[in-house]
Order: sequence, then C-alpha cells, then structure tokens
Amino acid sequence: MRGLWVRWIFLIMGGALLTPYVLLGMFLSTLVVQLPSEGLLLLGVQLLILLGAVPAIMVTAFLPAVRVLEGGAAHALLDGPANVGPPRGWGDRWRTACWFTLHLVLGGIVSALTLSVPPAAAVLIGAPLIPGNADTFAVFGYRQDEWGTGTAPLAGVAALAVLVALVAGVGALMARLAPILLGPSAADRLAAAEERAHRLAERNRLARDLHDSVGHALSIVTLQAGAAGRVLDQDPAFARRALTAIEESARAALTDLDHVLGLLREESDGPAPTAPTPTLAALPDLLDRTRVGGVEVRSAATGDLAALPTVVSQAGYRIVQESLTNALRHAGPVPVTVRVHAAPDELEITVTNPFTGPAAPRDGGGRGLPGIVERVGTLGGTVTIGPGSGTAAVGPEAGVWRVDVRLPR
Repeated sequence: MRGLWVRWIFLIMGGALLTPYVLLGMFLSTLVVQLPSEGLLLLGVQLLILLGAVPAIMVTAFLPAVRVLEGGAAHALLDGPANVGPPRGWGDRWRTACWFTLHLVLGGIVSALTLSVPPAAAVLIGAPLIPGNADTFAVFGYRQDEWGTGTAPLAGVAALAVLVALVAGVGALMARLAPILLGPSAADRLAAAEERAHRLAERNRLARDLHDSVGHALSIVTLQAGAAGRVLDQDPAFARRALTAIEESARAALTDLDHVLGLLREESDGPAPTAPTPTLAALPDLLDRTRVGGVEVRSAATGDLAALPTVVSQAGYRIVQESLTNALRHAGPVPVTVRVHAAPDELEITVTNPFTGPAAPRDGGGRGLPGIVERVGTLGGTVTIGPGSGTAAVGPEAGVWRVDVRLPR
C-alpha cells in the first residue's frame, strides 16, 4: 500500500511542476484571445494550453540538472535506477525529455482528478443523507428521485475506486518506464561491462605479478635461510651473504606488495606507488639472488634484450621468475638452466631443471604455471614442452622439467 501512496506523491509532484507552464500558457493566451469563462469551450482551451506547454517542457528537460533531479525522485519514490547522472549524449537527453513530459502531463491529470474527484464523491456519498438536498443533484443534471438513496453513495465510492485504480495504473507505468528512460542505455551498459572486464583483467594481472614477485622472494628466502642455518658455524661469511640476500629479497617483495596494494586500494585518493615491473635488464640480479640461496643457475642471454618492447621484456622477466620459483618449490635446490634469446621477430625463453617426482599440478591452489600460460596467451605467444609443440604445454619430460616460451615482438 505504501507503494501506491509514494507513487501518488510522485505524480502530484509532476502536477505541481506543470503549474508554471500552464500559467504561462494561460497568460500568453490572454494576450491573443479572451478565454471563455465556463463550459466545454473552456476545457478545450485548457487542453490546448496543456498541449502547447509540451514543447517548453521538453526544452527544459534538456538541462542536465533535470535528469539528475528526476532520477533522484524516481529512485526514492518509484524504486527507479540509482545514481542517475547528467546526460552523456542526445540519446539521454531525448529519453529524459520523454520522461519529464510524461511525468508532468500525467501528473497534471492525476493532480486535477485528485482535487476534483474526492469532493464530488463526498457530495454523492453524503448528500442523500441530508433531507431536502435535491439541489445538490441538480448540479450534476439529475433529480434526487432518479438516483435513489442508495445509488448515489455507490457512485461516489465507485468514483474514488476508479481514481485509486487510475493512480495505481499510472504509477505502475511510470515505475516500469523509469529504468528505460532514466537508466543506462545499451551503449552505457556495454561501456560499463567493458570497464568491468578491463578492471578484472587488470586485477588478474596484478595478482599474477604479486604471485610471481612475492612467491619467488619467499622461495628464495626459505632456501637462503635454510642454507645460512646449515653453514652458520662452518662458513660465517656465506651465512652473512645469505642473510644479506634475504634482506634484499624481502625488501624487493615488500616494494612490489606496496605497489600492488596501492593500486588495489580504491579508497585511496592519492597516487599509488609507482614501482615499475622489472624488465629483462634486471635478469642478472634475479639470477644472483637465486644463486645466493645455494641454487646452481646456468644462464645464457643473447640478442639485444634492451631493444625488446617494454611489455614483452616485463613478461619475459616474470616468466623466468615464476619458472625459477616453480623449480625451487617443486624440485628443490637443483641446477637450473635459463636461456633467453632476443630473435628479430620474437623473444625465446627456455628454463629447464632436473625433475624426478610427479608432475606439478596445473590447477588447484597454485597460480604459477596457469599464470605463465595466461601471460603468454595475452601477448599472443606460445608455451611448449621439450621437442613437442602446442600453445599451452608445460611439464616433465625424460627427467627434465622444461618451460619453453615464444613471445612475438
């Protein structure tokens, strides 16, 4: 029942907004012709004035504030779309003009009936109870004996019921039209969907970067801490180097973590930290930190790595980093071979290490290998295993775990 009353209020608001347009039309009409004082001719002139006000109403609706105010009222009283902003184009302006015109015209009709029907119904309901009130019915063109004492009250109740039904129907119509005329257009919904997809892709990229950088740092820290603990008494110098490497790895991981959290912190108004994703120029430092943990890393880098596109070089660094992390996590401190070659048309990366256990799962809790596949697929590259071919294959072969990546330049 509350929905009926709030919709009624919304329609009466439209009637109130219509009043200035009608008064202006009547004033302008008196400058041209003399308005009739009564009868159907007066009603016809008033309808013409109402129709003449429609262009002025539509022009007013082109103002950006009209859409915002109407959207707020429709959301509060009709459960319409929330956060209706200014129009973005002429499509929004025309839809707002249609809505504003309907609101004022239908609201004006409902307001007029609201002011006239209840008093008339009260007369019909109460007049038969007053003796000698035949003149009351003469106003409507009937004699009291034609209506009888029971028919008039029923007519009054019926008039009120029709008014309520009319208000309910018009209110339901406006509530149904609100999302269509005030809500986002198809182009707006498509743009919003594309924006959400872009944000999701960006967050997934940040998640991969965070996994690759922090996961690698933690793996290195674990190995270095274990190595330092084993040789602390026999080789204090090596233990100090391992502790220094632990400090550097933890600091680098903390920097990456601050950067990613700054990007994900939506409530932050200030600029996020601007630590860039490392490129293959930082590959020697990555390999040195891995070696300090007691891992034998054989590497070969050929070609002009500095000439690679930044996005390709960054992806290459993350792929090598995750491949090393995967080797340390699943095979332990075994020798790892890293080959990076910048060919004229692509970047070639091959990482191999001895592998004697079962194949590492590609799904489940880990994100490493699927992250490599996603990263390579985003750049239109391929991931292959050993001498085989394919677009997304990684795994053990003949006791060797091999990750072979090709990224187009």
